[in-house]
Amino acid sequence: MADNQLLAMVNYIERENGVEREIVLTAIEQAIQQAARRNTGVTNDLRVVIDRKTITLHVYDTMVVSDEDTGTGFISVARAQRLDPSKKEGDTIDIELPASKLGRIAAQTSRQMIMQKIREAIRSNTFNDFKGRIGEIVSGTVTGLNRRDIYVMVGKTEMVLPAKERIPTEEFAVGDSIRAIVHHVKPEATGPSVTLSRASGEFVRALFRLEVSEISDGVVELVSVARDPGYRSKISVRTMDEKVDPVGACVGLRGARVRNIVRELNGEKIDIVRWSDDVKSYVTQALAPAKLETIEVDPDLDNTVHVTVAPDQYSLAIGKRGQNVRLSTKLTGWHIDVTKAMNLASFEDQKAEAIKTLADTFSISTAQATQLADAGFLTVDGILETDAEDFAAATGLDDVTATGIYAAAQAVAELIGEGEE
Repeated sequence: MADNQLLAMVNYIERENGVEREIVLTAIEQAIQQAARRNTGVTNDLRVVIDRKTITLHVYDTMVVSDEDTGTGFISVARAQRLDPSKKEGDTIDIELPASKLGRIAAQTSRQMIMQKIREAIRSNTFNDFKGRIGEIVSGTVTGLNRRDIYVMVGKTEMVLPAKERIPTEEFAVGDSIRAIVHHVKPEATGPSVTLSRASGEFVRALFRLEVSEISDGVVELVSVARDPGYRSKISVRTMDEKVDPVGACVGLRGARVRNIVRELNGEKIDIVRWSDDVKSYVTQALAPAKLETIEVDPDLDNTVHVTVAPDQYSLAIGKRGQNVRLSTKLTGWHIDVTKAMNLASFEDQKAEAIKTLADTFSISTAQATQLADAGFLTVDGILETDAEDFAAATGLDDVTATGIYAAAQAVAELIGEGEE
């Protein structure tokens, strides 16, 4: 192999496959050496060395100094001493051989072995690269779909986003850009298998790390993440700097930071909770916007708290399909047992007050407000805990009225949110 051909091969592989030059050169040395040793007239001690500066190929064979040239692996004392006068019988000496000595068959075989070694080097390089990037966000392009699995090209590596790691509410087509985290990497015979995820809590964590400079700088710590992919996430944050509001830093000016993350998650709601070492305070904030009446730590059961809420706050505390209490439990690490406060008179008073508030808020009749209350919808937040279709079905109101009330509830919630910001 001519030196200029060797240099061209090294440059091409290094450029196109992103493999370090040293890895390429070592692979070529090993391949040529392995092929050359199959040639007649050389020993198993034959070595192939590529000069790292000039990219020139050198072949050396180790021979034993003997009284006579007795065949492969031996050299006469006279010939050996012409190369190194200190050599005597029984010594060994390295002899440089011309590359042509390797023979045509060895040269052809070495080409095949070189490509095999390079492929192995590329696979090893890819595995080593991505195993150190687990939890990191990568960007790629959708190249294929297999049922619910998605294949994504990231640089020159094809990765898979399995169905179980997808956000269930979103769809992708071939050619779409996509972001996800490197979930895990496995070495395989045909190349490393890199699995991506958009459904894990670590994806939310990585997005906040990218979007919120205070988190990436270590000023704010994202302590815990609990997630129901596609629907709601809860995160808890804290800081040791009293001048920094960790929740405000994550929300951003006018909600800009968290809004960017919600957009990336296809509209998934995100609750940001201030972490506290006081479990009562922590659980109270985690269950928000539900208002708690009492909260007690169980003296007998480990990591268990008992929470009491007013009847009109019960559905809000539990959440749709138990989502709010389930995510709060995962976020805090405490099992949360929620029960209603059993005070009928108080409940009736609260219900009457809620009916009046609903009638005033939505400009509806007392009868319609009573229908809402009887269906368990006593607050704006309670209405928005379900979707518009379920709300209409549960209340028994006609579609036009139900749609109008639901839209008004969304508008009220938005105004309240802007006011809090």
